[in-house]
Amino acid sequence: MAETLKVLESRRSCRAYKNELIEEEKLQAIIKAGTYAATGMGKQSPIIIAVTNKALRDKLSGMNAKIMGQGEDFDPFYGAPELLIVLANKDVPTYVYDGSLVMGNLMNAAADLGVDSCWIHRAKEEFESEEGREILKSLGIEGNYEGIGHLVLGYASAPLKEAAARKDSYVYYIR
Repeated sequence: MAETLKVLESRRSCRAYKNELIEEEKLQAIIKAGTYAATGMGKQSPIIIAVTNKALRDKLSGMNAKIMGQGEDFDPFYGAPELLIVLANKDVPTYVYDGSLVMGNLMNAAADLGVDSCWIHRAKEEFESEEGREILKSLGIEGNYEGIGHLVLGYASAPLKEAAARKDSYVYYIR
């Protein structure tokens, strides 16, 4: 338990990556951790798409940059060589929470294995677009899915920042 708490306290988002894929064993362990996230009524509404293909990674980065209003030369994935995309079935009332818990498990598992990560938004907009729906279709993914987030993965190219101090009003007790 103490090791889990250390990981939770030390994990930080990384915004600069080496161009180096993570080991397959680590990738599979991270993905497995995501599949064990709690979900409302055990419905398991999320799915995870693992992207290690550079062409698809770059296409998704371009789509994400466009949604942000950035140019083609901007990389919202911070140079991370691979990513996990979490989508969740909108027919399940808890889908956003379920997908968010998957993202949390993925981030914490990555940190535990020495892999750096960052949650990148705009997956919702990406996969609501015609281009995003075509990507899902090409992968054989059918259903009423909404993008929850991208988790970019890799190894930091520079030291990560220390944790900010926790705010004083974070917790209220009623005893």
